[in-house]
Amino acid sequence: MNQTLLIELLTEELPPKALSKLGAAFATGIVNGLKARDFLEEDSVATTYATPRRLAVSITKVRSTSPDKQVREKILPVAIALDADGNPTAPLTKKLAAMGLAHIAVADMERAQDGKAESFFYTKLAAGSALQLGAQAALEETIAKLPIPKVMSYQRPDGETVQFVRPAHALIALHGASVLPLTLLGLTAANKTEGHRFLTEPGKREVTIADAESYAATLAEAGKVVAGFEARKEAIRSALLQKAGADQVLMPEALLEEVSSLVEWPVVYECHFEEEFLAVPQECLILTMQTNQKYFALTDANGKLRSRFLIVSNIATDTPAAIIGGNERVVRPRLSDAKFFFEQDKKKSLESRLPMLKNVVYHNKLGTQAERSERVTSLAAAIAGRLGGDKALAERAARLSKADLLTDMVGEFPELQGIMGTYYARHDGEHEEIALAASEHYQPRFAGDNLPSTATGTAVALADKVETLVGIWAIGLQPTGDKDPFALRRHALGVLRMLVEKRLPLSISALLGDAAAQFAAVPNFKDPSVDVSAFMMDRLRGMLRERGFSVNEIEAVVAQNPDRLDDIVQRLEAVQAFAALPESVSLAGANKRITNILKKNEEALAQASTVKAELLQDTAEKALHAAMGRVAPEVDAAWAKGDFSATLKTLAQLKEEVDAFFNDVMVMAEDIALRNNRLALLSSLHGMMNRVADISKLAA
Repeated sequence: MNQTLLIELLTEELPPKALSKLGAAFATGIVNGLKARDFLEEDSVATTYATPRRLAVSITKVRSTSPDKQVREKILPVAIALDADGNPTAPLTKKLAAMGLAHIAVADMERAQDGKAESFFYTKLAAGSALQLGAQAALEETIAKLPIPKVMSYQRPDGETVQFVRPAHALIALHGASVLPLTLLGLTAANKTEGHRFLTEPGKREVTIADAESYAATLAEAGKVVAGFEARKEAIRSALLQKAGADQVLMPEALLEEVSSLVEWPVVYECHFEEEFLAVPQECLILTMQTNQKYFALTDANGKLRSRFLIVSNIATDTPAAIIGGNERVVRPRLSDAKFFFEQDKKKSLESRLPMLKNVVYHNKLGTQAERSERVTSLAAAIAGRLGGDKALAERAARLSKADLLTDMVGEFPELQGIMGTYYARHDGEHEEIALAASEHYQPRFAGDNLPSTATGTAVALADKVETLVGIWAIGLQPTGDKDPFALRRHALGVLRMLVEKRLPLSISALLGDAAAQFAAVPNFKDPSVDVSAFMMDRLRGMLRERGFSVNEIEAVVAQNPDRLDDIVQRLEAVQAFAALPESVSLAGANKRITNILKKNEEALAQASTVKAELLQDTAEKALHAAMGRVAPEVDAAWAKGDFSATLKTLAQLKEEVDAFFNDVMVMAEDIALRNNRLALLSSLHGMMNRVADISKLAA
C-alpha cells in the first residue's frame, strides 16, 4: 500500500551555519536509499524540513513492500561447473546448495558468454522486502554520510555512548498513520516530537503526529514550529520587508540563512540606536550588526543608514519591550567600540603607519608587507605610464593602499580593509582618486563585482593582482584541484575583466614581465610568467563561455595567443557573424586543410615566402591569386578601421575560388618550384584569412 512516509530526528540545537546542508543531505540520503531499494513511485515527491532542533523529510507514495524482482545470478564458469564428460562437478553441486538451488538441473540453467569464457546463470524471482527494512538501511546510510562539521560524543540516559552532531532525543517514523519501529542512536521510533522550547507550556511540549501528511500543520498549530527551512526563511524575508516600510532592508542571503537556522517561530521586532553613532562609517555599523548580533540594518532610499534596525526573535509576545530593550543594550557597546576605533584611527595618518608594514610578514619567501608594497607601487606606476595616466597618483595610491591593515578598525573587522582606507585617506586630505583606490584596488572582489571606477584605482588593482599572481605562483603555491588559498583564480579573473571590459591597451606579457622584474631581490626567484599566462588563458576561456560564445568561436580567437585583450570581444562577435554566413563552413574547412599542409611543409615555406605570378599554371590557382588581389584592399581597409566583422565577411567572396583550387590543383606537385609557389600562395591566403581569428577552429 502506498502512503506518505515521515522520518524526523529531534536533537539539541544544531550548528546554524550547517543546518541547511544537513537538512538537504538528510532528505536526499533517505530518498536515494529508498529509491535504490525500489520503495518509491516515479512521481513520489519529497519535502525537506529542518529547524534548529530537527531534521525531517516526508515522501509521498512510498510502498509498504518493494516489488518482487527477477534476479539473474552468476553461478560458475562452465569450465569449472562441468567435467570433461559434461557432468556436474562437486564445486557446482556445492555452489547450488549454497544458493538454495540444489534442486536445479544443468538444463535449467542459462549458459551465456561472460567475458572471454562461458558461465552458467540462473534467473529467479526474489520476493520484495518490507518498508521497515528498507527505511532502516536508508536511515543508517544517511546518518553515516551527513556532512557533519564536528562530531560530538555524548552519553544517553541509558548509559550508552553515541556519536552525532548533537544529542538526539526522539525519532519519528510514520508510514501513513502507522509507526515503523526504526532504531537510531539508541532511540526507537514513535509518533511523538517536541514543540517550541518557549512558546509551549512546560510539561505540554510533547506533540503527537497523527499521520505523516499532517506533520507540518500539526507542528505549526500545536508546537509553534515552522518546520520547513525555506518556508521559515521566506516568512522572515516577508516580515522584514513589511516592518521596514519605506526603508531598505540589508539582508544578505548568508545572514537570512543563518537567522533561519536559529529560530523555529520567527517574529520580527524593530529596535533603535542613538543617532550619534551615525557619524561612524556606516559600513562599520552594518558589519558589526550583521556579524556579531545577526541584526538587519536599514537604510533610506538613498542607501544612507538609519538608526533603526530589525531583529528576528524566536519568541512571539504582545509585550516585546524587554526583548527590544535587551537587544538595544547588547548592540550599544558594539557600536561604541566601532566609534572608539574610528576616532582613535583618525589620530594617525595612513602615511605615518607605513613604517610598521615592515613588521608584518606577507609570506616568508616573499618578504614583508612593506616589501610587497614597494613592488606594487613600482608596478602601479609602470601600468599608469603605459595607460597614459598620472604616475604620481598611482604611486601614492599604491603606497598607501595597505596602510589601513594596521588600523584598529580593520584589526577588529578584517572585512573592512580598503573601505576604511578610503575613509582615512579622505580624512588625511589625500586626492580623491588616491582615497578611492584604497578600496577599489581590491575590486573586483567576487564574480559580478564592480570594477575600479578611476584610472588610478585600475592601475593599482592591476598591480596588486598581477604581483600576487606572479609572486605566489613563483613559490609553488598555484591552485591545485579545489584548493586556491591565495585566490589566484579570482585575481586572474579580475585582471582579465579589467583588460576586457575597460578595453585597456595593455600587453599581458609586458604586465607579467614588469611584475616578475619586481622580484629581482627575492632569492632563487624563477619567473613563472609563461605558466601564469597559460593559467590566465584558461580562465579567459571560461569567462568568455559565460558570456555566451561557443567553444569553437573562443578557440578561433584564443588559439592565436592574443597578448592584448582590449578587442577580443569584438573579434569574437566578428567570428560569430562570420560563422553565420553560408560560406563559412566551406572556408573554415579549407582553412583547416591549409593549416595542416603548411605545418607539414615549414622548411619549404622558408624558401618560398612570396608568390611568383609567372609560375602560376592552372586556371584555378590563377583565379584564386587574382581574387585574393581583388579582395586584399577591402580586407586591409576593414582591418585598418578595426572593423573585424567586415574583415571576415569580405573573405566570403573567395569561397568559389578556394573550392575550385582544392578541387583542381595538386599542391604537392613534383616540380619543386611549382610546389613551393603553391605553398606560398596558400600561406598568403592563410595569413589573410586568419588575421582576425584562426577560422580553421570553426571546423573543429
